[in-house]
Amino acid sequence: MTALNEWFGNHIYITYLLIFIFMSYVYNKVFRTRKLPVLKTALIYVLMALGSVMLLGFQLVGLPIVLCLTVAISLMFLVRIRYFIEKRSGNRPT
Repeated sequence: MTALNEWFGNHIYITYLLIFIFMSYVYNKVFRTRKLPVLKTALIYVLMALGSVMLLGFQLVGLPIVLCLTVAISLMFLVRIRYFIEKRSGNRPT
């Protein structure tokens, strides 16, 4: 784990991009219920970019932000697979 945090510390721009992309994915799959106007969408992404800077700071201090976002996206992917399989088999999710 220490080697991974060290690598993220040495590659700050890649770490920032990973955090921003993961946050954008989570926002689009979980919190976006309807399409917003262009300026509001741009404002949301600017605020997410600023939030990514804050999370990058936490990552550089030693908190596993990228790992936590990766786990969150993996769990979201597993839920989507489960819903797909249940829909395909004709069973309703409980």
